[in-house]
Amino acid sequence: MSSLNAFLHPVQVENQKVVVSNRFLEDGKPVPFLIRPISQEENEAMMKLYTKKKKNGEIEFDNVRYTAALVASAVVFPDLKNADLQKAYGVLGEDKLLKKMLYVGEYATLTQAVQKLSGLDVDENDLIDDVKNE
Repeated sequence: MSSLNAFLHPVQVENQKVVVSNRFLEDGKPVPFLIRPISQEENEAMMKLYTKKKKNGEIEFDNVRYTAALVASAVVFPDLKNADLQKAYGVLGEDKLLKKMLYVGEYATLTQAVQKLSGLDVDENDLIDDVKNE
């Protein structure tokens, strides 16, 4: 039987640089976003935030808002909370800023990178079922 050492000292996943666009340049080179992995604890909190129980007892999960919150919370750089950056794009809120800053393909690239870094390669229907079963 293995020791608990592996669980006491897990390998830490490093933050990752991701170039999502060639539109954000500095000295002629694309500036990457810096993303961090999302823990299951953070994920569950976000899932609960975007899960509502209807009056008829049905569970409704807002996957669009959940994904936006997940991606925005994973972005370390640029600082999406920066008031000047939000003001420059005319929005309030980190998730709204990302949606305003990025084109569809760029947003998809960032979303995939966040999900991969966090080990979230599960089908979204599986996630919805997990929330319903809690």
